[in-house]
Amino acid sequence: MEHPLHLFYYCPKCGKNTFEEINEKAKQCTHCGFVYYFNPSAAVACFIRNRYDELLLVRRAKEPAKGTLDLPGGFVDRFETAEEAVYREVKEETGLVVTSCRYLFSIPNIYPYAGFEVHTVDLFFECLVTDFTSAIPADDAAEIVVTPFDRLSSTEFGLDSIRQGVSKYLVLP
Repeated sequence: MEHPLHLFYYCPKCGKNTFEEINEKAKQCTHCGFVYYFNPSAAVACFIRNRYDELLLVRRAKEPAKGTLDLPGGFVDRFETAEEAVYREVKEETGLVVTSCRYLFSIPNIYPYAGFEVHTVDLFFECLVTDFTSAIPADDAAEIVVTPFDRLSSTEFGLDSIRQGVSKYLVLP
């Protein structure tokens, strides 16, 4: 397995081409001594439910896994809580306003982006909305898909961590 920082050659502090691996998760500059520890980024994935026990899903508009089912969500921004990211991402991708959300579980993930593997910790939430009538696909979503909870299947999702999350969600007490 390649080092997670294998594409980074230059020290982000001094700019010298002396950035070398020191262990499986860090690189150090042999010129200025700066050490960078590679840690995962936080991302949210949202199971959006209405009062009819239906789930709102989206079809991915972009790679990776373009055209497959997904849960609305995305990266947590700087200075943002995971819950704030839930409300923002759901609004950006569906136009819906979340009335409440609760944290469920997390799954480590590797998200391919522009030839780079972004290591993430995907935080799964269950969100409630009043109804889905005003939902519109936007941002990373190409289509809104509504499905009854009892017809949810992990095999229809294109991203591995989302498939794992759906499987885990289906057996929650």
